[in-house]
Amino acid sequence: MTSSAAPSSPSGISGPDPGTPVLPVLAEVVRSGFVEGHHRGSLVVLAADGSVEMSLGDPTAPVFPRSSNKPMQAAALLRAGLDLSGERLALAAASHSGEGFHLDLVRKMLTEHGLSPDDLQTPPDLPLDPVEAETYLAAGHVRERITMNCSGKHTAMLAACLHNGWDTVTYLDPAHPLQQLVHRVVEEAAGEPVAAVGTDGCGAPLMALSLVGLARAFRTFVTAEQDTAERRVADAMRAHPEYVAGTRRPDTWLMREVPGTLSKMGAEAVQAVALADGRALAFKIDDGSTRALGPVLARALGLLGIDAPVVSRIGRAPLMGGSAEVGEIRAAF
Repeated sequence: MTSSAAPSSPSGISGPDPGTPVLPVLAEVVRSGFVEGHHRGSLVVLAADGSVEMSLGDPTAPVFPRSSNKPMQAAALLRAGLDLSGERLALAAASHSGEGFHLDLVRKMLTEHGLSPDDLQTPPDLPLDPVEAETYLAAGHVRERITMNCSGKHTAMLAACLHNGWDTVTYLDPAHPLQQLVHRVVEEAAGEPVAAVGTDGCGAPLMALSLVGLARAFRTFVTAEQDTAERRVADAMRAHPEYVAGTRRPDTWLMREVPGTLSKMGAEAVQAVALADGRALAFKIDDGSTRALGPVLARALGLLGIDAPVVSRIGRAPLMGGSAEVGEIRAAF
């Protein structure tokens, strides 16, 4: 009888699958002129017509896009009949920083739909932005459900359930009508079947896609016809980027300073961007290190011909030695 299990080391710990491809280096860590580390991953760039213009690594392999799936989730809420627009729709697609204006609008939305923070099934958390987290703790606050960066999305999900008479206790169950609708919208936008369903950090169902499919989905949103759910989400995010992320976040900077751009990062170093003309990109840094996200994003934007001050701002990732800057994380492609 043969076994398909990977060979084990003498310690009994299984080694890497010999069939797993070695992904290319997307970024390198340079300290005092010495390369001390690497971040590998996969990346895809789509031309304006949706064809693959460039790829690195294995962009056809499925990944969990994490919060880069949020525009698709928000579009599903509109298709479910929820009436959202402007800042409220942007917040429904957000990984917000937990700034005061974010939390104020979440509270307003909860009240508008007869809900309370206790109805949210987000895990209690601190504000995502480190500056906001320090201020929040200094004021004597503790982790709350409403402070978690997905609270806007969860508020909108609950509102969509109330609108349709769907159960609000089980709204995060993958078999729930709302999550089944999200599943269909994700597949339609990406142009491919969902490869796997998991659970995101906020507790919501998470649909796996290839990076090609993720880039295609973002392209779908910016090229969609006016008044479609997809275009309404894209327009709200681009008009109110500070509600999608926060005042100190690259997604906000990029959407604010490069008109027509749709941008959304996800946990574990996932990023998707679409330009107004339909060009798009998506990448994932394999080890999940968000410290390399900015340099990789800036380099990819440069390959798309984006020449704006915000690109340099996003790409800057200095390394410190004491109080002095002694190196950087830089793109390696």
